[in-house]
Amino acid sequence: MLAFVTLIRRELGSHFLSLTGYVIIATILLLLGFSFMDILAKLNGTPVDSPITEIFFVTIYFWIILLLTTPIITMRTFALEKFSGTFETLMTAPVNDLAVVLAKFIGSLIFYTIAWLPLLAYMLILQRYVHNPGASMDLLTVLSTFIGIVLIGGLFLAMGCFASALTKSQLIAAAVSYGVGLTLFLLSLRSLVPFEATGWEADFFNHISMSEHMQDFARGVFEISSLTYYLSLTAFFLFLTWKAVESRRWK
Repeated sequence: MLAFVTLIRRELGSHFLSLTGYVIIATILLLLGFSFMDILAKLNGTPVDSPITEIFFVTIYFWIILLLTTPIITMRTFALEKFSGTFETLMTAPVNDLAVVLAKFIGSLIFYTIAWLPLLAYMLILQRYVHNPGASMDLLTVLSTFIGIVLIGGLFLAMGCFASALTKSQLIAAAVSYGVGLTLFLLSLRSLVPFEATGWEADFFNHISMSEHMQDFARGVFEISSLTYYLSLTAFFLFLTWKAVESRRWK
């Protein structure tokens, strides 16, 4: 257990001891600032009937942060280890391959979560100083939104870990992760479907839509289907990462 915790601290430290980690945090702060101004413009205009958290979720900045930062966070998890020649040394640690994968994923997820914490301050400022009758927000809604952000981020980070485990190049890992994430995002947009989905087709597109599930969290609604969706896909990509790391034994 001590070795596992040490690996998590090692992965988390690699983000805070590198320039890349602070560039990611600065980028998130910049985009959150843009979204803050966008929300202010909407709240100071006509009355709205949506929670502030849902207004933030529908801004393009949320998806830009998610799509662009998660590949950069995870591109170095395994690719840098392979490129620098420390991968084999890492794999001799007194933990199994799955523990290494989970430690790197958890370390990246903790860093991702910390980078999003300023959003809570923005929400409190909006709730305190901006008065719009329809834009209600309570602690449960904020908590639900943040849980949704962590869950969807975990899915994208798991995809990034898998991409990083496949190559020695950080750029290729980031590109593959971005491509897979963008594909899932585009599949979430029902408006791009060239036919009107009904019956099981509508249910299918609703189920795979990340935006539909995230919207529930932004409204303060906890759905078992949303939790299952994110957790199952995250587990699936972590399983693929584990197998990709384990495959070195047959090379």
